[in-house]
Amino acid sequence: MNPIILNNMRACALLLAGTGAVQAHDFWVQPVNYRVAPEALLPITLQVGHGPYRQRSPLPMRRITRFAAIAPNAQNVDLRSRLHLGEPADDGSLQLQQPGTYVVVLETDNQAQSHLPSIRFNDYLHAEGLTAVLAQRERTHKMDADGSESYSRHSKALVQVRAPRAESSSLVTQPVGMTLEIVPDIDPYATPRPTSLPVHVLFEGKPLTGALIKLTNLEHDAQPVETHRTDADGRSRFAMPDQGRWLLNVIWSQPLPQTRETDFETWFSSLSFGL
Repeated sequence: MNPIILNNMRACALLLAGTGAVQAHDFWVQPVNYRVAPEALLPITLQVGHGPYRQRSPLPMRRITRFAAIAPNAQNVDLRSRLHLGEPADDGSLQLQQPGTYVVVLETDNQAQSHLPSIRFNDYLHAEGLTAVLAQRERTHKMDADGSESYSRHSKALVQVRAPRAESSSLVTQPVGMTLEIVPDIDPYATPRPTSLPVHVLFEGKPLTGALIKLTNLEHDAQPVETHRTDADGRSRFAMPDQGRWLLNVIWSQPLPQTRETDFETWFSSLSFGL
């Protein structure tokens, strides 16, 4: 075969494989339902990837640094004992008592690593809107070098325990102390339902400018339905979905010193809810 054609085929194969690697980074806590009766058993799974790459996450227990629910009365409930990762049906279960909206939080350490060939790493950076990292690689003449990152995960799920009457929860709109966090400016479960969903992104407690946020319908999740970059105040706005299960996710990355084992440290953050 012509060497030029063969090289082009190899490049295309790497690019397609890289797309799968990019999608496989997205991670979230998936309850069977986002609305549940008080004290009912609510199974959850930890999900990673989208479309044909979606699967149960193989996350080991030793990497989970926080798994908790923030109750409507602001009580912080440790849920680590409710996890049984890798079981056939689910990865754990919740049993929530107080009516209202709970913020279920899961975070990991930053000990996971990803090492990719240059074409796949650059494609991943393009797809996730990590333009600052791309600029840094161009500036240091490393666009043809393999890329590596250490990463951590920071995930929230909004679970509503049925109440006699619907009430908006102010806790939903407050940060929970994640390094990278998507914070809705309104409660998606508020009645009447708002027409738009404004959010802001915090990194180390401060507004993050220029981050790419994606809104994905988890029932048809091959591609996001809407994407926006945060403005100078770290804010963005999406159309409010009518129904279904939804995921907001954002990624941020920063270069590491040359003495470190990987080139960058990356934070993956998500917020899931169901209507």
